[in-house]
Amino acid sequence: MKLERKGMKLFYKKEGSGPPLILLHGNGESHHIFDRAAKALARDWTVWRMDTRGHGKSGRAEELHYQDMAEDTAHLIQSLELKRPLLYGFSDGGIIGLLIASQMPELLSGLIVSGANLQPRGMKTRYRWLFKLLALFSRNPKYPLMAEEPDIRRTDLQKIRIPVYLTAGEKDMIREPHTKFIAENIKNSRLQILEGENHSSYVMDSEKLVPLIKEGAAYIWSL
Repeated sequence: MKLERKGMKLFYKKEGSGPPLILLHGNGESHHIFDRAAKALARDWTVWRMDTRGHGKSGRAEELHYQDMAEDTAHLIQSLELKRPLLYGFSDGGIIGLLIASQMPELLSGLIVSGANLQPRGMKTRYRWLFKLLALFSRNPKYPLMAEEPDIRRTDLQKIRIPVYLTAGEKDMIREPHTKFIAENIKNSRLQILEGENHSSYVMDSEKLVPLIKEGAAYIWSL
């Protein structure tokens, strides 16, 4: 299914029944990274999987910016009249979730984030330089997005009032002190560092994500 925002076609898929849960993928991916997890989650939730602009079956874009993606996601929530869904975001999807939570807190009941960063310097040095080089020599707009954005500040995190459950892999491409900084500056947050996991090993086409989302939802609903 598709909806449109300012000429941009946005693809989404709906499955299951129950409270609304949005799943947002990372850079260079699509809703298909959640195929296995969504099948299990759809037993308890109405699962909405969206392809962000420039990805999957959504429209192409010459430039990509996280703020546009956040506004696209808010448009989906409002257009489909989803009542304060729970949002899970992986990597870029987590960045989008943090932007929505800080700017439009009334839209969400809670946020679960895996492997997100606030600025490019939140990545380990080798990854930051890799994306800078790719942005320099490639015409793919996905690389400048990661090399130059986001720019989320401490004051933005402190505006977040909904509960946030954060995860990161022990071997994540995001620096652990950076992830801890995010958790420390959100009032109602909990952080779990996953032993033996890297940035995407527990997310990409993995059912390991299912218990994590359930744990995150239990924490959020307990507050």
